[in-house]
Amino acid sequence: MDLGLRGKVVVITGPAKGLGPAITRAFAQEGCKLVLASRDLEAIESVVMSVEGMGASALPVRCDVTNPNETDRMAELAVQRFGQIDALINVASDTGPIGDATWNTSPMEFEHTMQVNLLGCFNTMRAVLPRMIARRYGKVVNVGGTYGMRGRAGRMAYSASKWGLRGVTKSAALEAGPYNINVNFVAPGMVDDEHFRRKWIPEAMQKFGIDARQAEERHAEEYAMRRISTDMDVANACLFLCSDVARQITGVDLPVDGGWAAL
Repeated sequence: MDLGLRGKVVVITGPAKGLGPAITRAFAQEGCKLVLASRDLEAIESVVMSVEGMGASALPVRCDVTNPNETDRMAELAVQRFGQIDALINVASDTGPIGDATWNTSPMEFEHTMQVNLLGCFNTMRAVLPRMIARRYGKVVNVGGTYGMRGRAGRMAYSASKWGLRGVTKSAALEAGPYNINVNFVAPGMVDDEHFRRKWIPEAMQKFGIDARQAEERHAEEYAMRRISTDMDVANACLFLCSDVARQITGVDLPVDGGWAAL
């Protein structure tokens, strides 16, 4: 199926790490024009080279999403370069403290997590949505996580930020819908990435006295599909929601987790 994304101008935050590179390359493969917003331009040099090697146009922009002046400037530069903004993918995220109970989480840790994961998405949406409204067209995808749907002990700050992002998403979907703008929330579960292989697998091996294959199988058993998600599973969900194939889908929470959130 042709998703009709060729030539669309897509703003992606956080393209340097985690899910960012895979999502960026997925849109490049669809022939999109990319605006890549990152606090560290050196960190995304390889991603920029990769997508340009695919023939995609890419505009790297230094942008701290927690700073509204910088997100406004990013949106302005995007329009100056490409003439419009068709889609915004908010990938930039902070993991927050891991393993700390609520009462052991410092106010500084909590605030920083909320600033990146919640305020950052608000800032980019605030900068981009008026430009979409003027054209009566746009797609916004906020990448959250399943911990923002079920909660997670030891991940309170992260979970709180993603729960909040769901509220932002749903309210914005109701507000922007009359202008032909879709706003949705994608919630990845555990993804088979560097963090999973270098941290989760070794910890499970040590804790349960098992080998790497058994650790992977143990984790997969938590999912209805009995398999672990890949970064391309998440990227494909973003592609779908940014296409007009999904024109009647807005304000939804879309878990990409093999059924973990449903169990």
